[in-house]
Amino acid sequence: MLGFPLLHLCFAHYLLKHGSVSPDEAARAAPFHLDLWFYFTLQNWVLDFGRPIAMLVFPLEWFPLSKPSVGDYFHMAYNVITPFLLLKLIERSPRTLPRSIIYVSIIIFIMGASIHLVGDSVNHRLLFSGYQHHLSVRENPIIKNLKPETLIDSFELLYYYDEYLGHCMWYIPFFLILFMYFSGCFTASKAESLMPGPALLLVAPSGLYYWYLVTEGQIFILFIFTFFAMLALVLHQQRKRLFLDSNGLFLLSSFALTLLLVALWVAWLWNDPVLRKKYPGVIYVPEPWAFYTLHVSSRH
Repeated sequence: MLGFPLLHLCFAHYLLKHGSVSPDEAARAAPFHLDLWFYFTLQNWVLDFGRPIAMLVFPLEWFPLSKPSVGDYFHMAYNVITPFLLLKLIERSPRTLPRSIIYVSIIIFIMGASIHLVGDSVNHRLLFSGYQHHLSVRENPIIKNLKPETLIDSFELLYYYDEYLGHCMWYIPFFLILFMYFSGCFTASKAESLMPGPALLLVAPSGLYYWYLVTEGQIFILFIFTFFAMLALVLHQQRKRLFLDSNGLFLLSSFALTLLLVALWVAWLWNDPVLRKKYPGVIYVPEPWAFYTLHVSSRH
């Protein structure tokens, strides 16, 4: 992904200029944001994970193929609610975060998610015409025989907007904002470095959603880079006798669970020949929807 060098520069620049927590900021430990984390997890499951499911469940007569699907309306709501929740999360950070980076990241996030909305809408509607997600664009039976052949290039351009450009502009600022928020989740009191019961209950659904995000979005490199940057920041702050507060522990625990689930997912599908062909190379992380069209929907 072309955006990763830019991401590396953003993380490095942020750590150099804003990575340290002052004693005053560390003394202002924030309580666990149960309301925001609950709304964040709920809307991720309903509006993002539930989006393609709703499109398949609702009758096609209600949402004709020439009109937006119910999943598209879910996506529109996600594009509005998620930036709002991210901004509210930043507002509750005990430390002052660089506003210019936050605002630019939010703008790029909305642009990327909107690009993805259009490409993903068409790609999922193609399922009703026999499109198979476990095959490449040119190998799909409904695409490979199109005339003139330049139409195939148009579908590949659509796929590029959906899976590459849209994902880069969507997920890079998303993880950058989460990392910036995480950088302020430190306290000087070790007694405050505990997760309350509600946070423990939210870790499982949160980590499971991020598993879906990483696998379906094909952003494992971005995720693992963010996760190790978070670990490096924790080690750096521990030298100053600063500890993660409940919000930081929740975010780090969710990501750790995600990494475990991704490893189990890859191990389970390691020897699948069809998926291996679609996802060649060193990084092999199959998409759940590719698995669905290959092993589930093909049986019905």
